[in-house]
Amino acid sequence: MEDLKLVIVGHVDHGKSTLIGRLLYDTGSLPEGKIEEIKSICDSLGKGLEFCYVMDSLEEERDQNITIDISQTFFRTKKRQYVIIDAPGHVEFVKNMITGASQAEAAILIVDAKEGVQEQTRRHAYILGMLGLGQVIVVMNKMDLVGYEKKRYDEVYSELLPFLRGQGIKPQHVIPISAREGDNVANKSKNMPWYSGPTVLDALDGFKPNLRILDKPMRFAVQDVYKYDKRITVGRVEAGVLRAGSEVIVLPSGERTKIESIEEFMKEDVREAIAGKSTGVVTKDKLFIDRGNIICSPEKLPKVTDKFKAHLFWMDKEPLKKGERIVLKCSTQEAICKVDELLKVINSSTLEETKGAQEIKNREVADVMIKTDKPMVVESFSDSNEMGRFVLERLNTCAGGIITGV
Repeated sequence: MEDLKLVIVGHVDHGKSTLIGRLLYDTGSLPEGKIEEIKSICDSLGKGLEFCYVMDSLEEERDQNITIDISQTFFRTKKRQYVIIDAPGHVEFVKNMITGASQAEAAILIVDAKEGVQEQTRRHAYILGMLGLGQVIVVMNKMDLVGYEKKRYDEVYSELLPFLRGQGIKPQHVIPISAREGDNVANKSKNMPWYSGPTVLDALDGFKPNLRILDKPMRFAVQDVYKYDKRITVGRVEAGVLRAGSEVIVLPSGERTKIESIEEFMKEDVREAIAGKSTGVVTKDKLFIDRGNIICSPEKLPKVTDKFKAHLFWMDKEPLKKGERIVLKCSTQEAICKVDELLKVINSSTLEETKGAQEIKNREVADVMIKTDKPMVVESFSDSNEMGRFVLERLNTCAGGIITGV
């Protein structure tokens, strides 16, 4: 059975966690006893059954009524399994939202029918557009709070759709739902006979998985090298399949060799390791391989460059000034870099562009040219999510970015 990675985004308290809980409940994907546990929690808080507590399982999240971290869970339909990423809506957790969205193949943008389009609706939609997610549905939640009225649906629709088109997002469907009551989630709602489109589950099953990560050219990011009776290079297969006996190229040096063996603890004669697997390899030739090197299959090699174009989302209270030296991390690679050119700076809430900007402020998005102090092995995000995203750090992570041109 195929699987598809899905992210759910939207303004805080518009019902992301409730929708996920309802999807798990309606598809029979909850672990045995889980719904009884949730009922017990709700009873102790003096509430009716709240599906949001399926996801918001941390006590801190229950107390604050916000989703803090990215959670991953699974549900199945007759067609496929979904890996669903619940990305935070609260303004302080945009960093986690970017991480979640960058891993997804499709997205649900959730909007409260009563509140309509809010600040983070706009910000999250901008990020979806920035990441190039082409498979998006909008769910207009809490229709029960507006009497299931088509008039309110039409009002929010007419505000939202022109904005989304401006971000390059063309949602396949805009579905009126009540996640709490289950309207149009797994089953057609009798409360909205005026809506003739699909349910959320039907719409999701219409999505197509992206190019399988196993079908991509092999990329092995080196984390370390251990020396025993043989020299074992350890790391993670970021894409494709690593096979014993295959010819490979080590970047950035460009040296060629063969994979003599794949080494795993307490296992013998391992012949391959697939994307997502952390493992060790022994190469036929004694090359100088170090952390940050990328071992690749010979076809369609990534670029080795010290300059590339990127989308950058700045998340630190202290602005990033043009020309400032800062740490860049991409897979296991690390280098000092600077923003050489500020091509465009945009406020992610208002989408207003700052003319002649010389710095990027908190929660601003920028198109930039980045210059590193040494060659990096990179690919455009559209070609490789794994080698096309990076972070910038001072003492902690200040920005997330995707590479748009190399």
